[in-house]
Amino acid sequence: MDSNPIEKERGITIKLAPVRMEYHGTILNLIDTPGHVDFGYEVSRSLAACEGALLVVDATQGVQAQTLSNYEKAKELGLDIIPVINKIDLPSADVDAAKLELMELFGVEEQKIVAVSAKTGQNTEALMEAVTKYIRPPQGKKDAPLRALVFTSQFDQHKGVIAYIRVIDGVLDKQKLQLMATKANFLPIELGVFTPHMTPTDRLEAGEVGYICTGLKEVSQVTVGDTITTTSAADHVTRLPGYKEPLPMVYMEFYPIDGDDFVLLQDAMAKLSLHDAALRFSGTHSPALGNGLRVGFLGILHAEIVRERLEREFNLELIATSPSVTYEVERTDGTEMVVKTPAEMPDPATIRQIKEPMTHAILFTPKSYLGAVMQLAEDHRGKLLSMQDVGTRVRIEYELPLAEIIVHFHDHLKSVSSGFASLEYDVTGYVPVDAVKLNIIVQHEQIDALSVIVVRENAEKIGRALVKRLKEVVPRQQFEVPIQAAIGGKVIARETIKAYRKDVTAHLYGGDVTRRQKLLKKQAKGKKRMKEIGKVQLNQEAFMAVLER
Repeated sequence: MDSNPIEKERGITIKLAPVRMEYHGTILNLIDTPGHVDFGYEVSRSLAACEGALLVVDATQGVQAQTLSNYEKAKELGLDIIPVINKIDLPSADVDAAKLELMELFGVEEQKIVAVSAKTGQNTEALMEAVTKYIRPPQGKKDAPLRALVFTSQFDQHKGVIAYIRVIDGVLDKQKLQLMATKANFLPIELGVFTPHMTPTDRLEAGEVGYICTGLKEVSQVTVGDTITTTSAADHVTRLPGYKEPLPMVYMEFYPIDGDDFVLLQDAMAKLSLHDAALRFSGTHSPALGNGLRVGFLGILHAEIVRERLEREFNLELIATSPSVTYEVERTDGTEMVVKTPAEMPDPATIRQIKEPMTHAILFTPKSYLGAVMQLAEDHRGKLLSMQDVGTRVRIEYELPLAEIIVHFHDHLKSVSSGFASLEYDVTGYVPVDAVKLNIIVQHEQIDALSVIVVRENAEKIGRALVKRLKEVVPRQQFEVPIQAAIGGKVIARETIKAYRKDVTAHLYGGDVTRRQKLLKKQAKGKKRMKEIGKVQLNQEAFMAVLER
């Protein structure tokens, strides 16, 4: 089901993937969803297109934080839920403990839990029986006017935009169709189902999941959550509710290393955002880096994946700036503004208050790692809300600033817990914070793309660490290069990259000392002029140094 090379390499699901199966004359449509917290939007879209869900729990790891969150989403939508324990063939599997956790956390009955091994096929028959028995069939009417929900889409060079759809009512065949939100009309080039590869068919009926090759070349004409109907019925059919728009939480800027690639970057991003409805982007400009795009993501893994796809699939060489969250800034004149990147932060003298996004985080960890996990949360300005024992593990609730989570919190959590702890979070709102913009000045020139927003009490420590890292990666020049970290007009940290020195007196052989002094003076004069007009070229390593702070 994971067809993307990045999914195969990382061993994670990134995009939802539909598949159609037949079992004893019953057609089953399944959507495989991602598990990582950054791709929660994919999960909520998939759940909204289904009647039931399989709640899969690893027999060796037990219930994860994301399992809990996704269960709540499925319950809200009124789905039929079948609890499944997988990987029972592994020597380290503890099926009884996993069953107890499921019963304790979700209140499920023991006889409803199905224990399977996807690898060996053990008990998969029992699972298929449970699906046909407990999950209700679709309620759509075949004789009603056509209504189909677009739950995701992708772009194909030859077939145009391919919409992945769930037919709610009516019958879909090769007739003239209309998208209700954008009013775009088209005649489908091809209809089909996923087996799991695209397999063409003549028609799709109510309750079926499949795809339509629209032939539309404008990616903006097909939006996720739109309703497809026939052109004849478009005036009197009510639109399906669709999906709530996801709000980007993390912003980064992408600049092409070659300025001429900017148009290619825009085109690539438009095609990616078609398959990834959570992506938001707009144009931006930096004096140091030229034209680029400001892109909104749901989290840092989401940003990494998008960047990797742009570089691999579209052959783009990019410079990515440090990630930042959205801040709400109240000015002294009473106006409010939303700051998405450090470059937008106004002058400190005009700021009355800054608010940062806060999250309600749920962490699951084995008891042996509890101390290390709590220490990590405290170091990231976490506030403990509650703690509860769940079998051999502990469920901890924290209030954590989103700015602390987005950079490396997830990686550090996995390191301190040997990979056993899991994290799930929801953004709850904005709270006041004493934050400042830390400017990075290289060769007396402020580089906005390197600026970061930090908490005032940590500013000096972060400033010193940043200039030290930059000193290692900024290339040496023929002149001295100062690297400074400053808050407003106050410099709080500095490192100096020494100039290359050519021995201009090497060819002298004795004689009057004034000759030596004359040559050294001439060299000093040249270096001074060079320093005045010298430009420092920053490479991707400089930006990565800020990212890895």
